[in-house]
Amino acid sequence: MTLFTKAILSPKSETDGLRISVMSRHTFNDGITPNPEISDDTYDEWIPELAPSLKLIGSYYKRGLSWDKFSESYEATLHDDMRSTIIQRIASRALNENVTLMCIEESPDKCHRRLLAEECKRIEAELEVMIK
Repeated sequence: MTLFTKAILSPKSETDGLRISVMSRHTFNDGITPNPEISDDTYDEWIPELAPSLKLIGSYYKRGLSWDKFSESYEATLHDDMRSTIIQRIASRALNENVTLMCIEESPDKCHRRLLAEECKRIEAELEVMIK
């Protein structure tokens, strides 16, 4: 099976399988107002623990933290016991069924879902990963 990534506002696809939101919150950029386009119908599971911290997001979007520094900081958080366990579970599950990691970014180029998918691939080398 395959681990996919895509933007949470992208239409559902038959190949998505289990759709997991890895966003810290489902709001507009103000961080308070709920985004009505993101509902329980948009995803199957929500794992906010895999989102970058609000401080890291703020440093990137508001204070000019480079993508390289953002990536380095985010990837470092993926190795604590709790997150490692969750990531292992997702990677193992994706060996048996399609799983799609989703967040708000349109492009995966500078998105934590890509980094998360790459970490899953590092854990389960035989895992097929399709980054969208």
